[in-house]
Amino acid sequence: MTIAIPAAAFTPAGRWRSALATVAGVWAATLVIFHRDVADLAQIYWNSTTFGHCLFVLPVVGWLVWQRRSEVAQLTPAAWWSGLAVFAAGATGWFLGDIAGIALFRHAGVVLMLQGAVVGLLAPQVTRALLFPLAYLLFLVPFGESLDAPLQVVTRDIAVPLLHLFGVPATTDGVLITTPTGWFEVAEACSGAKFVIAMIAYGALVANVCFVSWRRRTAFFAMAMIVPVLANGVRAFGTIYAAHLTSVAAATGFDHLVYGWVFFALVMAGVLAIGWRWFDRDPDAAWVDIDRIAATPFRPANGGLIGGAAIAVAAFAYLTGAIVASRADALPAQLRLPDVPGFSRVGIDRQAFWQPSYPTADHHLYGRYADPAGHVVDVAVAVYAGQREGHELVAFGQGMLAENDRWVKVMDEASLENGRIERITTAGAVERLVGTWYRVGDMVTASDNQVKVQTLKAKLLGGRQVGVALHVSAVKGRGADARASIAAFLRAAGSPLQVTNAVLSGH
Repeated sequence: MTIAIPAAAFTPAGRWRSALATVAGVWAATLVIFHRDVADLAQIYWNSTTFGHCLFVLPVVGWLVWQRRSEVAQLTPAAWWSGLAVFAAGATGWFLGDIAGIALFRHAGVVLMLQGAVVGLLAPQVTRALLFPLAYLLFLVPFGESLDAPLQVVTRDIAVPLLHLFGVPATTDGVLITTPTGWFEVAEACSGAKFVIAMIAYGALVANVCFVSWRRRTAFFAMAMIVPVLANGVRAFGTIYAAHLTSVAAATGFDHLVYGWVFFALVMAGVLAIGWRWFDRDPDAAWVDIDRIAATPFRPANGGLIGGAAIAVAAFAYLTGAIVASRADALPAQLRLPDVPGFSRVGIDRQAFWQPSYPTADHHLYGRYADPAGHVVDVAVAVYAGQREGHELVAFGQGMLAENDRWVKVMDEASLENGRIERITTAGAVERLVGTWYRVGDMVTASDNQVKVQTLKAKLLGGRQVGVALHVSAVKGRGADARASIAAFLRAAGSPLQVTNAVLSGH
């Protein structure tokens, strides 16, 4: 039996239709398989002011491809097995992110798989022609939250000298700025990180579209990151200075009204205006050098076969991840805080009440201890039998402080017993020192990154899966020194590891 294949299928237009249909099929399958991550990304784009710019990435990529359409149409699409390596790398990244509880890896893995489908199914020449639009898809990945802390400090360090310059007495304590009008927190939302992250995407786009020289591209991109940092420092100064001249309520109301996306739009316009005179791309120049890339050697393969292989790789990563991530330890039905020699349990302090946030933990424990020497500490423990997506020891919006907590972090203090010590404050000038330790398996650390690494090792290699967060805190200015109180409790208890051992034993 013979099957007739229409001659149109072998024309350039026919090959493009077939190749694009295969890409669309792989994209659709990938989005369905990893629908939870897709939904998570959509929620982040829509609800997070930090990543609202991601909503514009796909339209921008569509425009970039449209600009290159005439050159790309001259190329012949073809699948190739080597290109599938990019898709496989994305699937591997997603798998590692899933079992370690790293959302960044999962999100980047999904985007890399979408890029890999294009690379593997449209040939290396087409990939080179669409290299920048494909690379720009990486801005769909929410990243950069780690910029908050350093940019809070930079914003403070810009605002305070400007306040002094304008005759406003100002002192700092961590991220708090105090003036005669009151005290102001350089919060994470005010750090300028959201502007810097968005400007990275904006700077990369303008650098590619408006410049040819790599030196000019680099200079513009650097300016696009530096200008919003400086502008945000001036914004913070302006808000505090306005409060000094009027009132805190009037100044913060004006800040919320004028800034945000209005402020960002002004920064974008300013950066563009500065770089305008150095634009060196001819508006009529071709976007792609067809002659240079058309001769790229490769061995073509069957597109349907490679498309099917890509879907199989994605499904395998998803199913394997689900099995490995589900590993968990059996815990006693009832856990309790340990008895500590020299310390006794006392009532909770409701006037300065603080509690960490671990909404998905399997067990929550909270208690207050005191000794005859006047050392008083609050101890909080969260226990996870095993970690998986949405059920993680370290995740955004949880931990020592919940998202939008009434307590705010002031600064890091010197470590104690290899733990992270942080000072927090709330209304009424109440301050606490909080010590944090995490346990994964049998390892105790204060590092969020180490938690992820140890979780990954435990999932891959087996062993104990239990995860524990331990917080020991003390109120400053009440009785014994807060740091000395935390140290005294840990000496009496033995160590953070022994505290968690006692909790997990259920005795």
